[in-house]
Amino acid sequence: MGRTVGDYVLERLREWKVDHAFGYPGEGINGVIAAFGRSDDPPRFVQSRHEEMAAFQAVGYAKFSGRPGVCMATGGPGAVHLLNGLYDAKLDHVPVVAIVGHTARTAIGGSSKQEIDLPCLFKDVAAYVQLATVPAQLPNLIDRAMRIALAERAPTCVIIPSDLQEEPYSPPVHAFKNVPSSPPGYTPPVTCAPRSEIERAAEVVNAGSKVAILIGQGARGAQDEVKEVAERTGAGVAKALLGKDVLPDDLPYVTGAIGLLGSRPSYELMRDCDTLLIVGSNLPYVQSLPEFGSARAVQIDVDGRMIGLRYPTEVNLVGDAAETLRALIPLLRRKDGRAWRQGIERNVARWWDTMERQAHVDADPINPMRLFWELSSRLPDNAIVTADSGSAATWYARDLKFRGGIRGSLSGTLATMGPGVPYAIGAKFALPDRPAIALVGDGAMQMNGLAELITVRRYHHGWADPRLIVAVLHNNDLNQVTWELRAMEGEPRFDESQLLPDVSYAAFARSLGLEGIEVKEPEAIGPAWDRALSADRPVVLDVHVDPDIPPIPPHAEFEQVKDIVAAIMKGDPDAWAFTRKGFKTKAQELFGRPRGGR
Repeated sequence: MGRTVGDYVLERLREWKVDHAFGYPGEGINGVIAAFGRSDDPPRFVQSRHEEMAAFQAVGYAKFSGRPGVCMATGGPGAVHLLNGLYDAKLDHVPVVAIVGHTARTAIGGSSKQEIDLPCLFKDVAAYVQLATVPAQLPNLIDRAMRIALAERAPTCVIIPSDLQEEPYSPPVHAFKNVPSSPPGYTPPVTCAPRSEIERAAEVVNAGSKVAILIGQGARGAQDEVKEVAERTGAGVAKALLGKDVLPDDLPYVTGAIGLLGSRPSYELMRDCDTLLIVGSNLPYVQSLPEFGSARAVQIDVDGRMIGLRYPTEVNLVGDAAETLRALIPLLRRKDGRAWRQGIERNVARWWDTMERQAHVDADPINPMRLFWELSSRLPDNAIVTADSGSAATWYARDLKFRGGIRGSLSGTLATMGPGVPYAIGAKFALPDRPAIALVGDGAMQMNGLAELITVRRYHHGWADPRLIVAVLHNNDLNQVTWELRAMEGEPRFDESQLLPDVSYAAFARSLGLEGIEVKEPEAIGPAWDRALSADRPVVLDVHVDPDIPPIPPHAEFEQVKDIVAAIMKGDPDAWAFTRKGFKTKAQELFGRPRGGR
Protein backbone atom coordinates (compact mmCIF):
# COMPACT_ATOMS: atom_id res chain seq x y z
CA MET A 1 0.00 0.00 0.00
CA GLY A 2 1.38 3.40 -0.95
CA ARG A 3 1.63 6.38 1.34
CA THR A 4 -1.80 7.82 2.05
CA VAL A 5 -2.84 11.28 3.15
CA GLY A 6 -3.32 9.83 6.65
CA ASP A 7 0.27 8.58 6.60
CA TYR A 8 1.48 11.98 5.46
CA VAL A 9 -0.39 13.82 8.24
CA LEU A 10 1.53 11.79 10.85
CA GLU A 11 4.78 12.25 8.96
CA ARG A 12 4.35 16.02 8.94
CA LEU A 13 3.45 16.09 12.63
CA ARG A 14 6.56 14.01 13.29
CA GLU A 15 8.66 16.61 11.46
CA TRP A 16 7.16 19.17 13.81
CA LYS A 17 8.46 16.98 16.68
CA VAL A 18 4.95 16.14 17.88
CA ASP A 19 5.34 13.10 20.13
CA HIS A 20 1.75 12.56 21.30
CA ALA A 21 -1.72 13.09 19.87
CA PHE A 22 -4.65 12.90 22.30
CA GLY A 23 -7.89 11.69 20.81
CA TYR A 24 -10.72 9.26 20.31
CA PRO A 25 -11.39 7.27 17.13
CA GLY A 26 -14.44 7.37 14.89
CA GLU A 27 -15.56 6.83 11.34
CA GLY A 28 -14.62 10.30 10.17
CA ILE A 29 -10.98 10.03 11.32
CA ASN A 30 -10.34 6.35 10.55
CA GLY A 31 -7.90 7.04 7.74
CA VAL A 32 -5.58 8.82 10.16
CA ILE A 33 -6.16 6.22 12.91
CA ALA A 34 -5.20 3.46 10.46
CA ALA A 35 -1.99 5.36 9.73
CA PHE A 36 -1.10 5.22 13.43
CA GLY A 37 -1.44 1.45 13.21
CA ARG A 38 1.06 1.32 10.33
CA SER A 39 3.59 3.61 12.01
CA ASP A 40 6.18 2.62 14.57
CA ASP A 41 7.30 6.22 15.02
CA PRO A 42 5.91 9.15 16.97
CA PRO A 43 3.46 10.67 17.39
CA ARG A 44 1.89 8.17 19.73
CA PHE A 45 -1.90 8.05 19.88
CA VAL A 46 -3.20 8.54 23.44
CA GLN A 47 -6.79 7.36 23.81
CA SER A 48 -8.83 9.46 26.21
CA ARG A 49 -12.30 8.47 27.39
CA HIS A 50 -13.99 11.42 25.66
CA GLU A 51 -12.97 13.98 23.04
CA GLU A 52 -13.35 16.88 25.49
CA MET A 53 -10.80 15.14 27.71
CA ALA A 54 -8.48 14.75 24.72
CA ALA A 55 -8.63 18.50 24.17
CA PHE A 56 -7.98 19.18 27.88
CA GLN A 57 -5.04 16.77 27.80
CA ALA A 58 -3.62 18.63 24.80
CA VAL A 59 -4.04 21.91 26.71
CA GLY A 60 -2.28 20.48 29.77
CA TYR A 61 0.49 19.10 27.58
CA ALA A 62 0.99 22.52 25.96
CA LYS A 63 0.82 24.48 29.20
CA PHE A 64 3.54 22.46 30.87
CA SER A 65 5.79 21.69 27.89
CA GLY A 66 5.61 24.97 25.97
CA ARG A 67 5.06 22.94 22.80
CA PRO A 68 1.80 22.69 20.84
CA GLY A 69 -0.65 20.10 22.06
CA VAL A 70 -2.37 18.01 19.38
CA CYS A 71 -5.82 16.49 19.69
CA MET A 72 -7.85 14.44 17.21
CA ALA A 73 -11.50 13.58 16.79
CA THR A 74 -13.99 12.32 14.27
CA GLY A 75 -16.45 14.74 12.69
CA GLY A 76 -19.98 15.41 13.93
CA PRO A 77 -20.32 14.63 17.65
CA GLY A 78 -16.59 14.08 18.12
CA ALA A 79 -15.85 17.55 16.78
CA VAL A 80 -18.54 19.09 18.99
CA HIS A 81 -17.02 17.39 22.05
CA LEU A 82 -13.65 19.07 21.42
CA LEU A 83 -15.04 22.57 21.72
CA ASN A 84 -14.90 23.14 25.47
CA GLY A 85 -11.24 22.14 25.68
CA LEU A 86 -10.40 24.29 22.67
CA TYR A 87 -12.15 27.29 24.21
CA ASP A 88 -10.07 26.68 27.33
CA ALA A 89 -6.99 26.91 25.11
CA LYS A 90 -8.27 30.06 23.41
CA LEU A 91 -9.05 31.94 26.61
CA ASP A 92 -5.81 30.91 28.35
CA HIS A 93 -3.68 31.63 25.23
CA VAL A 94 -2.39 28.09 24.71
CA PRO A 95 -1.19 26.58 21.37
CA VAL A 96 -3.31 23.53 20.50
CA VAL A 97 -3.83 21.99 17.06
CA ALA A 98 -6.97 19.94 16.38
CA ILE A 99 -7.00 17.43 13.52
CA VAL A 100 -10.65 16.65 12.82
CA GLY A 101 -12.28 14.15 10.48
CA HIS A 102 -15.31 14.93 8.34
CA THR A 103 -17.94 13.47 6.06
CA ALA A 104 -16.62 12.21 2.70
CA ARG A 105 -16.29 15.00 0.12
CA THR A 106 -18.92 13.41 -2.10
CA ALA A 107 -21.49 13.67 0.71
CA ILE A 108 -20.73 17.17 2.03
CA GLY A 109 -23.80 19.36 1.72
CA GLY A 110 -26.17 16.40 1.46
CA SER A 111 -27.36 16.19 5.09
CA SER A 112 -25.21 13.10 5.47
CA LYS A 113 -24.71 11.05 8.62
CA GLN A 114 -22.89 13.08 11.31
CA GLU A 115 -22.52 16.00 8.90
CA ILE A 116 -21.99 19.37 10.58
CA ASP A 117 -20.67 22.57 9.03
CA LEU A 118 -17.29 22.12 10.69
CA PRO A 119 -15.59 25.28 9.39
CA CYS A 120 -18.50 27.25 10.84
CA LEU A 121 -18.40 25.24 14.08
CA PHE A 122 -14.71 26.02 14.71
CA LYS A 123 -14.69 29.54 13.28
CA ASP A 124 -14.99 31.30 16.64
CA VAL A 125 -12.71 29.11 18.72
CA ALA A 126 -9.85 28.60 16.25
CA ALA A 127 -7.39 31.27 15.12
CA TYR A 128 -7.07 29.26 11.89
CA VAL A 129 -9.48 26.67 10.51
CA GLN A 130 -9.36 25.12 7.06
CA LEU A 131 -11.00 22.22 5.23
CA ALA A 132 -8.65 20.11 3.09
CA THR A 133 -10.02 19.01 -0.28
CA VAL A 134 -6.97 17.64 -2.14
CA PRO A 135 -3.75 15.94 -0.96
CA ALA A 136 -1.45 18.74 -2.17
CA GLN A 137 -2.93 21.13 0.41
CA LEU A 138 -1.74 19.15 3.41
CA PRO A 139 1.82 20.44 3.91
CA ASN A 140 0.64 24.03 3.91
CA LEU A 141 -2.44 23.40 6.07
CA ILE A 142 -0.58 21.44 8.75
CA ASP A 143 2.32 23.89 8.79
CA ARG A 144 0.11 26.96 9.00
CA ALA A 145 -1.96 25.40 11.77
CA MET A 146 1.20 24.72 13.78
CA ARG A 147 2.81 28.10 13.12
CA ILE A 148 -0.31 30.13 13.82
CA ALA A 149 -0.95 28.16 17.02
CA LEU A 150 2.56 29.03 18.18
CA ALA A 151 2.60 32.61 16.90
CA GLU A 152 -0.80 33.55 18.32
CA ARG A 153 -0.77 31.15 21.31
CA ALA A 154 -4.18 29.91 20.23
CA PRO A 155 -6.01 26.79 19.03
CA THR A 156 -6.12 26.01 15.31
CA CYS A 157 -7.96 23.34 13.35
CA VAL A 158 -7.42 21.31 10.17
CA ILE A 159 -10.46 19.38 8.88
CA ILE A 160 -9.79 16.36 6.64
CA PRO A 161 -12.70 14.52 4.96
CA SER A 162 -12.70 10.78 5.54
CA ASP A 163 -12.24 9.79 1.89
CA LEU A 164 -9.32 12.20 1.46
CA GLN A 165 -7.48 10.55 4.37
CA GLU A 166 -7.38 7.29 2.39
CA GLU A 167 -6.22 8.76 -0.93
CA PRO A 168 -2.60 8.41 -2.09
CA TYR A 169 -0.58 11.42 -1.01
CA SER A 170 0.89 13.68 -3.68
CA PRO A 171 2.80 16.87 -2.81
CA PRO A 172 2.19 20.31 -4.27
CA VAL A 173 3.97 20.95 -7.57
CA HIS A 174 5.81 23.98 -8.93
CA ALA A 175 2.80 25.36 -10.72
CA PHE A 176 0.29 28.18 -10.52
CA LYS A 177 -2.39 27.75 -7.82
CA ASN A 178 -0.30 25.23 -5.89
CA VAL A 179 0.82 26.37 -2.43
CA PRO A 180 4.10 24.88 -1.19
CA SER A 181 5.38 25.02 2.37
CA SER A 182 8.78 25.43 4.00
CA PRO A 183 10.28 22.81 6.34
CA PRO A 184 8.55 22.59 9.73
CA GLY A 185 9.77 24.91 12.43
CA TYR A 186 8.99 28.18 14.13
CA THR A 187 11.11 30.54 16.18
CA PRO A 188 9.12 33.31 17.84
CA PRO A 189 10.37 36.85 17.35
CA VAL A 190 11.93 38.63 20.31
CA THR A 191 10.44 42.10 20.32
CA CYS A 192 11.08 45.15 22.45
CA ALA A 193 9.00 48.27 22.92
CA PRO A 194 10.39 51.53 21.43
CA ARG A 195 13.04 53.33 23.44
CA SER A 196 10.97 56.52 23.70
CA GLU A 197 8.08 54.63 25.29
CA ILE A 198 10.38 52.78 27.68
CA GLU A 199 11.75 56.15 28.82
CA ARG A 200 8.18 57.36 29.46
CA ALA A 201 7.49 54.20 31.46
CA ALA A 202 10.62 54.77 33.56
CA GLU A 203 9.44 58.30 34.36
CA VAL A 204 6.13 56.94 35.64
CA VAL A 205 7.71 54.23 37.78
CA ASN A 206 10.43 56.52 39.12
CA ALA A 207 7.85 59.09 40.17
CA GLY A 208 6.00 56.60 42.36
CA SER A 209 6.74 55.99 46.02
CA LYS A 210 4.50 52.91 46.47
CA VAL A 211 5.03 50.66 43.46
CA ALA A 212 3.03 47.47 42.84
CA ILE A 213 3.73 44.86 40.17
CA LEU A 214 1.12 42.48 38.78
CA ILE A 215 2.46 39.53 36.80
CA GLY A 216 0.70 36.89 34.74
CA GLN A 217 1.79 33.91 32.69
CA GLY A 218 3.30 36.31 30.11
CA ALA A 219 6.08 37.04 32.60
CA ARG A 220 7.15 33.40 32.77
CA GLY A 221 10.38 34.02 30.82
CA ALA A 222 11.16 37.19 32.72
CA GLN A 223 11.47 36.01 36.32
CA ASP A 224 14.93 37.49 36.89
CA GLU A 225 13.93 40.80 35.35
CA VAL A 226 10.77 41.06 37.46
CA LYS A 227 12.80 40.37 40.60
CA GLU A 228 15.31 43.07 39.64
CA VAL A 229 12.56 45.64 39.08
CA ALA A 230 11.02 44.70 42.43
CA GLU A 231 14.38 45.13 44.17
CA ARG A 232 15.07 48.53 42.60
CA THR A 233 11.62 49.94 43.22
CA GLY A 234 10.81 48.28 46.53
CA ALA A 235 7.65 46.90 44.94
CA GLY A 236 5.46 44.07 46.02
CA VAL A 237 4.49 41.50 43.38
CA ALA A 238 0.97 40.13 43.05
CA LYS A 239 0.20 37.21 40.74
CA ALA A 240 -2.75 36.55 38.47
CA LEU A 241 -3.85 32.96 38.94
CA LEU A 242 -2.23 31.71 35.73
CA GLY A 243 0.98 33.36 36.91
CA LYS A 244 1.05 31.56 40.28
CA ASP A 245 4.14 29.57 39.29
CA VAL A 246 6.03 32.49 37.68
CA LEU A 247 7.65 33.68 40.93
CA PRO A 248 8.00 31.52 44.05
CA ASP A 249 5.85 32.30 47.06
CA ASP A 250 8.81 32.14 49.43
CA LEU A 251 10.05 35.54 48.24
CA PRO A 252 9.05 37.88 51.09
CA TYR A 253 7.59 40.56 48.78
CA VAL A 254 5.45 38.20 46.66
CA THR A 255 1.90 38.80 47.87
CA GLY A 256 0.33 35.81 46.11
CA ALA A 257 -2.84 35.56 44.08
CA ILE A 258 -5.16 38.49 43.42
CA GLY A 259 -8.96 38.77 43.44
CA LEU A 260 -11.69 37.01 45.41
CA LEU A 261 -9.52 33.87 45.32
CA GLY A 262 -6.50 35.92 46.25
CA SER A 263 -4.64 37.02 49.33
CA ARG A 264 -5.12 39.89 51.73
CA PRO A 265 -1.61 41.26 50.99
CA SER A 266 -2.48 41.43 47.27
CA TYR A 267 -5.73 43.22 48.13
CA GLU A 268 -3.81 45.71 50.29
CA LEU A 269 -1.08 46.11 47.66
CA MET A 270 -3.60 47.15 45.01
CA ARG A 271 -5.60 49.29 47.45
CA ASP A 272 -2.63 51.32 48.68
CA CYS A 273 -0.19 51.59 45.75
CA ASP A 274 0.34 54.80 43.77
CA THR A 275 2.03 53.12 40.78
CA LEU A 276 1.18 49.86 39.01
CA LEU A 277 3.36 47.91 36.59
CA ILE A 278 1.47 45.11 34.79
CA VAL A 279 3.67 42.47 33.15
CA GLY A 280 2.21 39.73 30.95
CA SER A 281 -1.21 39.75 32.56
CA ASN A 282 -4.68 40.28 31.21
CA LEU A 283 -6.49 39.72 34.50
CA PRO A 284 -10.12 40.31 33.49
CA TYR A 285 -11.35 41.63 36.84
CA VAL A 286 -10.84 45.38 37.00
CA GLN A 287 -12.34 45.49 40.50
CA SER A 288 -9.21 43.78 41.80
CA LEU A 289 -6.97 46.58 40.53
CA PRO A 290 -6.48 50.02 42.10
CA GLU A 291 -9.35 52.46 42.06
CA PHE A 292 -9.32 54.44 38.83
CA GLY A 293 -7.29 57.60 39.32
CA SER A 294 -5.50 56.36 42.43
CA ALA A 295 -2.46 54.94 40.64
CA ARG A 296 -0.46 55.67 37.52
CA ALA A 297 0.07 52.54 35.48
CA VAL A 298 2.36 50.95 32.90
CA GLN A 299 1.60 47.74 31.03
CA ILE A 300 3.98 45.37 29.20
CA ASP A 301 2.51 42.71 26.93
CA VAL A 302 3.73 40.90 23.84
CA ASP A 303 0.25 41.10 22.32
CA GLY A 304 -0.82 44.60 21.35
CA ARG A 305 -4.45 43.51 21.23
CA MET A 306 -4.45 43.00 24.99
CA ILE A 307 -2.91 46.34 25.92
CA GLY A 308 -4.90 48.82 27.99
CA LEU A 309 -7.94 46.58 28.37
CA ARG A 310 -8.26 46.35 32.15
CA TYR A 311 -6.90 49.59 33.55
CA PRO A 312 -6.32 53.12 32.22
CA THR A 313 -2.60 52.56 31.72
CA GLU A 314 -0.58 55.70 31.02
CA VAL A 315 2.20 53.96 29.08
CA ASN A 316 1.70 50.79 27.05
CA LEU A 317 4.77 48.79 26.03
CA VAL A 318 4.21 46.16 23.36
CA GLY A 319 7.06 43.69 23.42
CA ASP A 320 8.57 40.61 24.99
CA ALA A 321 8.45 40.93 28.77
CA ALA A 322 12.08 40.01 29.42
CA GLU A 323 13.51 42.14 26.59
CA THR A 324 11.39 45.15 27.49
CA LEU A 325 12.19 44.90 31.20
CA ARG A 326 15.91 44.57 30.42
CA ALA A 327 15.69 47.84 28.53
CA LEU A 328 13.68 49.46 31.34
CA ILE A 329 15.79 48.37 34.32
CA PRO A 330 18.83 50.66 33.70
CA LEU A 331 16.48 53.66 33.67
CA LEU A 332 14.93 52.84 37.05
CA ARG A 333 16.29 54.63 40.10
CA ARG A 334 16.74 52.58 43.24
CA LYS A 335 14.30 53.79 45.89
CA ASP A 336 16.18 54.28 49.14
CA GLY A 337 13.12 54.53 51.33
CA ARG A 338 12.04 51.00 52.18
CA ALA A 339 9.01 51.63 54.39
CA TRP A 340 6.62 50.56 51.62
CA ARG A 341 8.51 47.30 51.02
CA GLN A 342 8.82 46.58 54.71
CA GLY A 343 5.08 46.99 55.15
CA ILE A 344 4.44 44.58 52.27
CA GLU A 345 6.75 41.99 53.77
CA ARG A 346 5.04 42.28 57.17
CA ASN A 347 1.67 41.81 55.49
CA VAL A 348 2.91 38.74 53.60
CA ALA A 349 4.36 37.14 56.75
CA ARG A 350 1.12 37.81 58.62
CA TRP A 351 -0.88 36.32 55.74
CA TRP A 352 0.97 33.02 55.75
CA ASP A 353 0.55 32.84 59.53
CA THR A 354 -3.17 33.46 59.06
CA MET A 355 -3.38 30.78 56.38
CA GLU A 356 -1.79 28.25 58.70
CA ARG A 357 -4.23 29.10 61.50
CA GLN A 358 -7.23 29.04 59.16
CA ALA A 359 -6.14 25.62 57.89
CA HIS A 360 -6.21 24.31 61.46
CA VAL A 361 -9.70 25.59 62.34
CA ASP A 362 -11.79 22.61 63.45
CA ALA A 363 -14.31 21.30 60.92
CA ASP A 364 -16.57 18.31 60.39
CA PRO A 365 -14.83 16.11 59.48
CA ILE A 366 -11.87 17.90 57.81
CA ASN A 367 -11.14 21.52 56.98
CA PRO A 368 -10.40 21.52 53.20
CA MET A 369 -7.69 24.16 53.71
CA ARG A 370 -5.81 21.64 55.85
CA LEU A 371 -5.51 19.28 52.88
CA PHE A 372 -3.74 21.96 50.84
CA TRP A 373 -1.68 23.32 53.72
CA GLU A 374 -0.31 19.87 54.56
CA LEU A 375 0.63 19.36 50.90
CA SER A 376 2.37 22.71 50.60
CA SER A 377 5.50 21.86 52.61
CA ARG A 378 5.61 18.37 51.08
CA LEU A 379 5.53 19.43 47.43
CA PRO A 380 8.47 17.93 45.54
CA ASP A 381 10.70 20.60 44.02
CA ASN A 382 9.79 19.40 40.51
CA ALA A 383 6.07 18.88 41.11
CA ILE A 384 3.39 19.79 38.59
CA VAL A 385 0.13 20.84 40.25
CA THR A 386 -3.24 21.18 38.54
CA ALA A 387 -6.46 22.37 40.09
CA ASP A 388 -10.04 22.16 38.98
CA SER A 389 -12.52 25.01 39.01
CA GLY A 390 -14.53 25.48 42.16
CA SER A 391 -13.52 25.68 45.79
CA ALA A 392 -10.39 23.63 44.95
CA ALA A 393 -9.17 26.65 42.97
CA THR A 394 -9.57 28.89 46.03
CA TRP A 395 -7.42 26.72 48.26
CA TYR A 396 -4.92 26.14 45.42
CA ALA A 397 -4.55 29.91 45.06
CA ARG A 398 -4.21 30.67 48.75
CA ASP A 399 -2.80 27.71 50.65
CA LEU A 400 -0.08 26.32 48.39
CA LYS A 401 3.28 28.00 48.80
CA PHE A 402 5.09 27.36 45.52
CA ARG A 403 8.86 27.21 45.47
CA GLY A 404 11.04 27.73 42.42
CA GLY A 405 10.73 24.86 39.94
CA ILE A 406 7.17 23.89 40.91
CA ARG A 407 4.69 24.33 38.04
CA GLY A 408 0.96 24.78 38.34
CA SER A 409 -2.10 25.68 36.30
CA LEU A 410 -5.88 25.53 36.02
CA SER A 411 -8.58 26.83 33.71
CA GLY A 412 -7.87 30.46 34.42
CA THR A 413 -10.26 32.36 32.18
CA LEU A 414 -12.91 29.91 30.98
CA ALA A 415 -13.00 28.55 34.55
CA THR A 416 -14.55 25.35 33.26
CA MET A 417 -15.08 22.32 35.43
CA GLY A 418 -13.27 19.16 34.52
CA PRO A 419 -9.70 19.92 33.40
CA GLY A 420 -7.88 19.04 36.64
CA VAL A 421 -7.32 15.33 35.96
CA PRO A 422 -6.82 15.57 32.16
CA TYR A 423 -4.37 18.47 32.62
CA ALA A 424 -2.34 16.21 34.90
CA ILE A 425 -2.46 13.41 32.32
CA GLY A 426 -1.25 15.78 29.60
CA ALA A 427 1.51 16.96 31.92
CA LYS A 428 2.67 13.39 32.51
CA PHE A 429 3.04 12.81 28.77
CA ALA A 430 4.91 16.09 28.39
CA LEU A 431 7.19 15.57 31.41
CA PRO A 432 6.97 11.89 32.42
CA ASP A 433 9.83 12.15 34.92
CA ARG A 434 8.00 14.66 37.14
CA PRO A 435 5.25 13.94 39.70
CA ALA A 436 1.82 15.42 38.93
CA ILE A 437 -0.83 16.30 41.51
CA ALA A 438 -4.44 17.09 40.57
CA LEU A 439 -6.59 18.87 43.17
CA VAL A 440 -10.25 18.44 42.29
CA GLY A 441 -13.71 18.70 43.77
CA ASP A 442 -16.01 15.71 43.83
CA GLY A 443 -18.29 17.45 41.31
CA ALA A 444 -15.52 17.57 38.71
CA MET A 445 -14.49 14.05 39.67
CA GLN A 446 -17.98 12.75 38.96
CA MET A 447 -18.25 14.84 35.80
CA ASN A 448 -15.23 13.25 34.12
CA GLY A 449 -12.37 12.55 36.52
CA LEU A 450 -13.47 9.03 37.37
CA ALA A 451 -13.48 8.03 33.71
CA GLU A 452 -10.04 9.52 33.13
CA LEU A 453 -8.62 7.38 35.93
CA ILE A 454 -9.04 4.58 33.38
CA THR A 455 -6.74 6.53 31.06
CA VAL A 456 -4.25 6.87 33.93
CA ARG A 457 -4.43 3.12 34.57
CA ARG A 458 -3.79 2.37 30.89
CA TYR A 459 -0.69 4.52 30.45
CA HIS A 460 1.08 5.02 33.78
CA HIS A 461 3.48 2.11 33.29
CA GLY A 462 5.19 4.11 30.54
CA TRP A 463 5.97 7.11 32.75
CA ALA A 464 9.48 7.36 34.19
CA ASP A 465 7.95 8.65 37.43
CA PRO A 466 4.64 6.81 37.97
CA ARG A 467 3.31 9.33 40.50
CA LEU A 468 0.07 10.99 39.49
CA ILE A 469 -1.92 11.88 42.59
CA VAL A 470 -5.56 12.90 42.43
CA ALA A 471 -6.79 14.49 45.66
CA VAL A 472 -10.60 14.64 45.77
CA LEU A 473 -12.43 17.11 48.03
CA HIS A 474 -15.21 14.72 49.02
CA ASN A 475 -18.07 16.80 50.44
CA ASN A 476 -21.01 15.63 48.28
CA ASP A 477 -21.66 19.26 47.34
CA LEU A 478 -21.12 21.46 44.31
CA ASN A 479 -19.44 23.70 46.81
CA GLN A 480 -18.36 26.79 44.85
CA VAL A 481 -21.85 27.31 43.42
CA THR A 482 -23.41 26.59 46.80
CA TRP A 483 -21.38 29.45 48.27
CA GLU A 484 -22.22 31.67 45.32
CA LEU A 485 -25.92 31.04 45.96
CA ARG A 486 -25.47 31.95 49.60
CA ALA A 487 -23.13 34.88 49.17
CA MET A 488 -24.02 36.45 45.85
CA GLU A 489 -27.76 35.78 45.85
CA GLY A 490 -28.37 35.64 49.61
CA GLU A 491 -30.08 32.27 49.18
CA PRO A 492 -29.59 28.97 51.02
CA ARG A 493 -28.35 25.89 49.23
CA PHE A 494 -30.85 24.34 46.80
CA ASP A 495 -30.27 20.66 47.52
CA GLU A 496 -31.71 19.30 44.27
CA SER A 497 -29.07 21.14 42.26
CA GLN A 498 -26.21 21.12 44.76
CA LEU A 499 -26.01 17.76 46.54
CA LEU A 500 -24.02 14.98 44.87
CA PRO A 501 -24.45 11.20 45.12
CA ASP A 502 -21.98 9.66 47.54
CA VAL A 503 -19.20 7.74 45.78
CA SER A 504 -16.10 6.03 47.15
CA TYR A 505 -13.35 7.48 44.98
CA ALA A 506 -10.70 5.43 46.77
CA ALA A 507 -12.59 2.20 46.11
CA PHE A 508 -12.98 3.06 42.43
CA ALA A 509 -9.23 3.68 42.19
CA ARG A 510 -8.48 0.36 43.84
CA SER A 511 -10.84 -1.40 41.45
CA LEU A 512 -8.57 -0.20 38.62
CA GLY A 513 -5.38 -1.39 40.31
CA LEU A 514 -4.39 2.09 41.41
CA GLU A 515 -3.85 2.98 45.05
CA GLY A 516 -6.84 4.48 46.85
CA ILE A 517 -6.52 6.14 50.26
CA GLU A 518 -9.55 7.30 52.21
CA VAL A 519 -9.00 10.11 54.73
CA LYS A 520 -11.62 10.98 57.34
CA GLU A 521 -9.54 12.51 60.17
CA PRO A 522 -7.41 15.67 59.97
CA GLU A 523 -4.47 13.96 61.68
CA ALA A 524 -4.37 11.44 58.81
CA ILE A 525 -3.85 14.03 56.07
CA GLY A 526 -0.09 14.41 56.45
CA PRO A 527 0.62 10.66 56.53
CA ALA A 528 -1.71 10.18 53.54
CA TRP A 529 0.28 12.73 51.50
CA ASP A 530 3.53 11.03 52.57
CA ARG A 531 2.18 7.65 51.45
CA ALA A 532 0.92 9.01 48.12
CA LEU A 533 4.15 10.87 47.35
CA SER A 534 6.21 7.72 47.96
CA ALA A 535 3.91 5.36 46.05
CA ASP A 536 5.01 3.30 43.05
CA ARG A 537 1.78 3.94 41.14
CA PRO A 538 -0.90 6.60 40.73
CA VAL A 539 -2.93 7.35 43.85
CA VAL A 540 -6.37 8.74 44.60
CA LEU A 541 -6.71 10.54 47.94
CA ASP A 542 -10.39 10.44 48.89
CA VAL A 543 -10.55 13.19 51.51
CA HIS A 544 -13.82 13.80 53.34
CA VAL A 545 -14.01 17.56 53.83
CA ASP A 546 -16.51 19.92 55.39
CA PRO A 547 -18.72 21.71 52.82
CA ASP A 548 -19.42 24.51 55.30
CA ILE A 549 -15.93 26.02 55.31
CA PRO A 550 -16.49 29.27 53.39
CA PRO A 551 -14.06 30.75 50.86
CA ILE A 552 -13.72 33.94 52.90
CA PRO A 553 -12.82 37.12 50.95
CA PRO A 554 -9.19 38.24 51.29
CA HIS A 555 -10.07 41.25 53.46
CA ALA A 556 -11.42 39.01 56.27
CA GLU A 557 -9.44 38.65 59.48
CA PHE A 558 -8.64 35.31 61.11
CA GLU A 559 -10.93 35.81 64.10
CA GLN A 560 -13.85 36.55 61.74
CA VAL A 561 -13.16 33.31 59.89
CA LYS A 562 -13.00 31.35 63.13
CA ASP A 563 -16.27 32.87 64.39
CA ILE A 564 -18.09 32.23 61.10
CA VAL A 565 -17.04 28.58 61.00
CA ALA A 566 -18.06 28.05 64.64
CA ALA A 567 -21.46 29.62 64.01
CA ILE A 568 -22.04 27.54 60.89
CA MET A 569 -21.15 24.32 62.69
CA LYS A 570 -23.63 25.20 65.48
CA GLY A 571 -26.36 25.76 62.91
CA ASP A 572 -26.68 29.44 63.85
CA PRO A 573 -29.09 31.06 61.34
CA ASP A 574 -27.12 34.32 61.69
CA ALA A 575 -23.95 32.62 60.49
CA TRP A 576 -24.60 33.82 56.97
CA ALA A 577 -24.81 37.48 58.00
CA PHE A 578 -21.14 38.14 57.45
CA THR A 579 -21.06 36.06 54.31
CA ARG A 580 -23.99 37.91 52.82
CA LYS A 581 -22.44 41.25 53.73
CA GLY A 582 -18.82 40.29 53.25
CA PHE A 583 -19.30 38.37 50.04
CA LYS A 584 -22.19 40.16 48.42
CA THR A 585 -21.10 43.70 49.19
CA LYS A 586 -17.38 43.23 48.82
CA ALA A 587 -17.49 40.70 45.99
CA GLN A 588 -19.92 42.69 43.89
CA GLU A 589 -18.69 46.19 44.71
CA LEU A 590 -15.00 45.44 45.11
CA PHE A 591 -14.07 42.22 43.36
CA GLY A 592 -16.89 41.06 41.07
CA ARG A 593 -16.67 37.28 40.61
CA PRO A 594 -13.00 36.69 39.85
CA ARG A 595 -11.88 33.07 39.58
CA GLY A 596 -8.59 33.29 37.75
CA GLY A 597 -7.30 35.12 34.72
CA ARG A 598 -4.14 35.49 32.82
